[in-house]
Amino acid sequence: MKPSDSGSPLIRRKSSTPHYQTFGGINPPKSKGKPFSVESSNSSSHDLPHEHDHHHSSPLPKKQMTILAIIALSEQTALNSISPYLPSMAASFPDVDRNQVGVYVGTIASAFALAQLATNFFWGWLSDRIGRKPVILMGTVLTAACFVAFGFCRTLWQAVMVQALMGLSNGNQGVVSTCLGEITDRSNQSKAFTYLPVLYGLGAITGPIIGGLLVMETNPLTHKPAGYPFLLPNLFSAAILMVDFVLTAIFLEESLEQAHYLPPLGKRVKNLFSWLWQFTSSTRPSYLRGKHRRPSQRGRATDEEDSEDEAEPEMPSLMPVLSAEELTKKDILNRDTMLLLITYLIFQLSNVAFNSLYPVFAQAEAPQGRNLKPGEIGLSLAFAGAITIVFQVGVFGKLRDKMGNKGAYRTGLFGFVIAFVLMPWVGYKTDGKIGMSSGAVWMWLEIGVVLLVKTVSSVGGLTSALLLITNSAPNHNVLGTLNGLAQTLSAAGRAVGPFLSGGLFTVALKVQPKGEALAFGAFGIVAFIGFLLSFGIRSPDLEAEGWESGSEASEPSGDEEGDGR
Repeated sequence: MKPSDSGSPLIRRKSSTPHYQTFGGINPPKSKGKPFSVESSNSSSHDLPHEHDHHHSSPLPKKQMTILAIIALSEQTALNSISPYLPSMAASFPDVDRNQVGVYVGTIASAFALAQLATNFFWGWLSDRIGRKPVILMGTVLTAACFVAFGFCRTLWQAVMVQALMGLSNGNQGVVSTCLGEITDRSNQSKAFTYLPVLYGLGAITGPIIGGLLVMETNPLTHKPAGYPFLLPNLFSAAILMVDFVLTAIFLEESLEQAHYLPPLGKRVKNLFSWLWQFTSSTRPSYLRGKHRRPSQRGRATDEEDSEDEAEPEMPSLMPVLSAEELTKKDILNRDTMLLLITYLIFQLSNVAFNSLYPVFAQAEAPQGRNLKPGEIGLSLAFAGAITIVFQVGVFGKLRDKMGNKGAYRTGLFGFVIAFVLMPWVGYKTDGKIGMSSGAVWMWLEIGVVLLVKTVSSVGGLTSALLLITNSAPNHNVLGTLNGLAQTLSAAGRAVGPFLSGGLFTVALKVQPKGEALAFGAFGIVAFIGFLLSFGIRSPDLEAEGWESGSEASEPSGDEEGDGR
């Protein structure tokens, strides 16, 4: 039955081509569609499709992964381009106290995170209804428009408003993770998800270069102060996003299976505007008519209502109706998923708190700080960025194969605990007992070790968290919603973390001795709580295909119990 464009309920159906995705433990058959012969079945069991074939993995969908990589790298480059010039931009606004520039920078940055907190779940939910590709395209073009507007900001309230709009209009990070989970299966998802943090790390390098080099405080032709000194990096970021938009529109394939049963994208956009128009202008929109009809004594609606519905047809559907196998909240938000989301919030809070604390701690004067110069702090952060790429490409895959997704995630949380505990105890450039050069060497060695532990924990834990979230979704129809919820919690951590860490360190400056341990220790306790909670995540279904360990390998999954195997 072909679904009509009139909005009639759509009976859920399966496509004629099997989808060997993350869910259900189904692997592609090795016969390539050929009938199975007795000889082949007797000669080798590896030629038959088998749910637990751990020796073969599906090939990576490299073309689609390339497009998703372009989307992720373009957005991370654009978003990270703001940080180098944001303090100068905030200081240039009228009526801004230069002694409180840090507060204003935090206000602008938090506006973006708080806006994402409000809308990330919506974008994930919407992608489950109208498809991944339309949401990514909308987020990209709206973000590009916000970058153009940000370059023209002349006051603090304008900057805050534009950053809030940018956060409201962009939920692409969660949708990209959703697409990656849908185009891979459990045999190859670990390799695919390994590269997301690498792209984020590359964006953290390319973005600041663009933002730092393209600022023009003076007009190169007239040598007079530029009217909009921060416009050029924003225009360049917007241009990158528009190239990303064109490539996505041409090459990205829709990964949501149910979206193929919807009307064409152009008609869906038209229906969306009609829906919004009726929602804002009509007291009784047409898409609500007929849902609460007053029955007559014969059990039917009255003739008057029937004639009204015939005169004004219902609104065309924007999304498929999944009534046959619709999932309940209990199916989605079970114990493992709830603990995963809670610990993911703690993970992101710990990550952003450390990222906020370290520069302030390193720059502060002794004894609470280490009196490092901005160039020295930047050098140490560049070292951490390089470690991110090396670890993800060369080390993480092997470690995850030995530890599993849950083990790598727990290790990441515990690594945060170690980093928070060790950082306040790193040495000074000189401690009065040994020479200044020797003291500096030991200080840099200790800082390098702590940053190494923190960086490995953050990138490895993030990759494992994305894999666990993907595998915890019962099917593709709620994967976007679940990723949107996870990104909402991530935004909550990024919004709250800088305020809490900055406030704690301000208090720590008044505490003697070792006041810096107060701020780092508080977040160390938070990370340790997340580490303990992570042991409640037990389902073996969250692991990638082919991974077995101890009791989890022998513990049957729900599907196996139901099939009697």
